[in-house]
Amino acid sequence: MPADTDPSTASRPRGGRPKLAVWKFASCDGCQLTLLDCEDELLGIAGQVEISYFLEASSAAGPGPYDLSLVEGSITTEDDARRIRHVREVSRRLVTIGACATSGGIQALRNHADVTEFLSVVYARPDYIRTLDTSTAISAHVPVDFELRGCPIDRGQLIEVICAHLSGRTPDVPAHSVCFECKRRGTVCVVVARGTPCLGPVTHAGCGALCPAYGRGCYGCFGPSDSTNFPAFVPLLRRDGMDTLDVRRVLSTFNTAAPEFDAAARKDPQT
Repeated sequence: MPADTDPSTASRPRGGRPKLAVWKFASCDGCQLTLLDCEDELLGIAGQVEISYFLEASSAAGPGPYDLSLVEGSITTEDDARRIRHVREVSRRLVTIGACATSGGIQALRNHADVTEFLSVVYARPDYIRTLDTSTAISAHVPVDFELRGCPIDRGQLIEVICAHLSGRTPDVPAHSVCFECKRRGTVCVVVARGTPCLGPVTHAGCGALCPAYGRGCYGCFGPSDSTNFPAFVPLLRRDGMDTLDVRRVLSTFNTAAPEFDAAARKDPQT
């Protein structure tokens, strides 16, 4: 992009603070609330940036372009698809936050069903509803500079991503699995000790191994890790009591449209 059209230079006067924007698409707002819950950290960030657009926090919407846009939610309507293209155009950097934005979210369960049938059952006047047949990640529509996973996202990782992008460095967000977090906090492996089915070996770190710490198997809230081996992993789930339907269900929740989870769920685990 030529220097005279770079949003980062066009959006603020020389010496001004960089502009931050937070956008919502189809989602529950939980990841935006994570940013608000940062409390003391958010006060420090607010002193370094201009929070120009964040309707969850303020109805005062400042004009773009923006140096950093955080995007929550998936694309589920034609209006969403048009609006995300506009967000990309006015954003120097675009970071997607949460399972909805990075993999379509729970609403991506529609991708495996007949949306027309859903509309006829749920709404008295389905002809008033305008929706797409699929719920898709932001990256399916526009280039994304970084994806922060989670349902909801982790506040520490969020602060790291904001600080990293505003200072021009790569965010230090580990791509390893939840199993590493169990080891770090000294949690006994629920698979080894109890034979409890757990998605920890194939799930992206970030939650602090919350569920295993309370004796429950990981549910995969943070989506697939960077190294997944489902041909070897699925037989372990079956060994610990899951049948074919159970495996498909556990992979079709928060990140059902994540390519790795989706491929494993669609394939018969017994083949």
